[in-house]
Parts: sequence; structure tokens; C-alpha cells
Amino acid sequence: MHEFTVSLHIRHPSIEPEEITRKLGIEPQHTWKAGDARRGPAGEALEGTYRETYWMGRLTSGPQLSTDHDSVESVLLQTLAQLRRSLPFLVGMNADGGVAELHISIFARDAFRLELLSESLALLGRLGLAIALEVHRHPDRAD
Repeated sequence: MHEFTVSLHIRHPSIEPEEITRKLGIEPQHTWKAGDARRGPAGEALEGTYRETYWMGRLTSGPQLSTDHDSVESVLLQTLAQLRRSLPFLVGMNADGGVAELHISIFARDAFRLELLSESLALLGRLGLAIALEVHRHPDRAD
């Protein structure tokens, strides 16, 4: 059994974060624009400016318990179907030096199998999306 979260992270040399939000139709949780003054986690001013634009939107509302109907694979398929509508934007953004990444964090209690279908992998490639997969020991587990 495992829990998981999925989010979309985008980095780009200069795009406006609002344009990413408009094109994807996803509300971000964190953004900054290239050239903005840097800020710390609590909002405090830091030295320097951001070198690139960053945009992060959660695609799950919080940690999801994996079930037959709600799995990493099913959320990935739903996400790809949603992002397919933004194919021209994602392709153009990649051509301009941007990087889009689906970030999947898995919190495992036991061993499990993750199966990514070839259709999903092909669509990831067409959309220019990378996948970052992090697997963590579930915090409830005591060793």
C-alpha cells in the first residue's frame, strides 16, 4: 500500500507565470518570474533575483491512497489527457528553453509495482514532459 502526490513543475527562461496558468488552466501553488527579487520560504527578502521563471501546480489535492480506481497510473492518464489540450503551448515552451516535469512522490508502506503503459510514455514524450519519481518510506512505518 502506498500514498502519492502528483504536481507539475515548469521552469522557463522568461515566460510570465500568469501565461502558464492561462494556457494550462491549472492554478499554481508557487510561482516566481525571472528577474523578481528572491524570497525565502517565509516570504523574507533574499539577495539577488531569480534567474528563471518557476511555476508549480498540484495535480492531486493532497496525498492520495493508492487503490484500484485511484492509482499513480490512473492519475497520470487523467493528467496527460488534461495536458494534451495544451500540446502547442508545451511544445513551444520546450522549444524556447523551458522544462516541464511531472513530479510524483510516493510514500510506501510495503513493496508495490508501478506500471507505466507505453501509450502514457509516448504521450509524455509528445508533450515534452519529464517525470521525476521520488519514493519515500511512509512516515508511519517504524523500523
